[in-house]
Amino acid sequence: MRATHVTRVLGAFGLLLLLSSPLTLFLTSGSVALAGGKAVLGAAMLAAYVLTHRQELGRAGTRRTGRFLASSVLTTLVVLGVLVALNVLAFRKNQRWDLTRERIFSLAPQTVQTLAGLKEKAHALALVPPTHPSYGELEELFRRYHEAAPEAFDYAFVDPRREPSLAAKYQLKDGQTLVVVSRGEGDAAPHTTLPLPAEQELTNALLQLGATGAQKVYFLEGHGEWPLEPPAGGDGLSELRRQLQREGYRPEPLNLLGRKEVPRDAGLLVIAGAKQDYTAPEVAALRTYLGEGGRLLYFTDANTEDGLGLFLADYGVQVDEGVAADPRFNSGNPFVLVSNFYGKHAITRPLQERGFNVQLPTARSFTLVREGFLLPGVTVEPVLLSSPYAWVESRPLEDTTPSSGEKMGQLTLVAAASRDTRAAEHKRFDEARLVAVGESELLLDPNWRYEANRNLVMNALGWASHQVEKITLRPPDRETSTLELSEDQMRTLRFVSTDLLPLSLLGVGLAVWLSRRNR
Repeated sequence: MRATHVTRVLGAFGLLLLLSSPLTLFLTSGSVALAGGKAVLGAAMLAAYVLTHRQELGRAGTRRTGRFLASSVLTTLVVLGVLVALNVLAFRKNQRWDLTRERIFSLAPQTVQTLAGLKEKAHALALVPPTHPSYGELEELFRRYHEAAPEAFDYAFVDPRREPSLAAKYQLKDGQTLVVVSRGEGDAAPHTTLPLPAEQELTNALLQLGATGAQKVYFLEGHGEWPLEPPAGGDGLSELRRQLQREGYRPEPLNLLGRKEVPRDAGLLVIAGAKQDYTAPEVAALRTYLGEGGRLLYFTDANTEDGLGLFLADYGVQVDEGVAADPRFNSGNPFVLVSNFYGKHAITRPLQERGFNVQLPTARSFTLVREGFLLPGVTVEPVLLSSPYAWVESRPLEDTTPSSGEKMGQLTLVAAASRDTRAAEHKRFDEARLVAVGESELLLDPNWRYEANRNLVMNALGWASHQVEKITLRPPDRETSTLELSEDQMRTLRFVSTDLLPLSLLGVGLAVWLSRRNR
């Protein structure tokens, strides 16, 4: 390429750099040094063009040369105008895409539904100084809530060091932080206080503020069930208890021994892995409870007997003897089933839409009975199934392959039954609801963080208690692998991505066009 061609290209680049330097200062980086550097470099390139094209510029008055120079300048201005317009449009629209594996920058469906269901405006007041390490992360979380529901959620930040009256009101000591979430307006508005919350804690606070009353959930005890409060070094349901409290339930233990009926304030009963038989009076109390429109979540375990077989059969659920096994859909052990085979029930619809896999170790299966001894009006259907390759192993300690006479094919691992009870004499609710799950260990604290299982259990609670809004996907326990950048680094990144790279590409295109035009 001849020297005149090179300098013509330099002139095009120089004009772009010179004219776009105000864009760098006011829209992209805000750096005076970068804007000044672009202007100086652009002027130098233009000077090189002028020095090598003096004669051509002297003939600029001629018709052909004048048209060429005018079209070149006009093209440069148009290209620069398009670049400015695209940057302004991108700034105003601010479209974002969450490409992270755990979707750490997207609100969970439960959060979106909670915000949509707020009947009064919620306000978050963060007593956090701007220098706090979590300030930016918390502000980003609040911003996503506000963008999802601008009319239902707003927020503000206050430095407690500059507002000693607020710090005293909430008894904050020097260096402490707090978030106050309130519903409605005025000092008398209901509110709750949180440490610096993640999405799950903030959404649960909104749920509690919006709840009209907490449903009492009784966990039966006295037959080896998993305890709400585990003994020292033992297994228990403390994580489940905390989750229930966050979502507006009131979990309490209940022993039916000596009682003729389930307490009238019971919103729901949970049988979490009983290992000993219930007595005849206890079974009678459970039968009466469901007959009056009660709600029950039943979790069983392999190699256990609880004496509830006939009671469950009233609602079309028969517990299979043995352990469910699957040679293909497992986590490396045929007795640790992994399933994404869902029925058409509302409980698992959100899990199916997201493609979650439920994992059940040493689960029992159920046979669903739709005629015979079940009570009139009972409807029973599968919620979660195994793959078609599964079987019920009657001797799991001796054999890991299917044998003659063992039940084979797709097994029901979770079932749901309902019955109209509006005509019951001492009606509690209009419909009795029962959910049977073939594995209770998924409730235990070490297993509770498995997202698919946790949502399965909480959705079953929501369906059984007639709370459709609680059949959703909760915010996951996200491992946020993020890169922290300083403000100077962010300015440099914005400059490179929104200024330097687009200008370079446009300059190359303009140079190619000028070279071809010169031939």
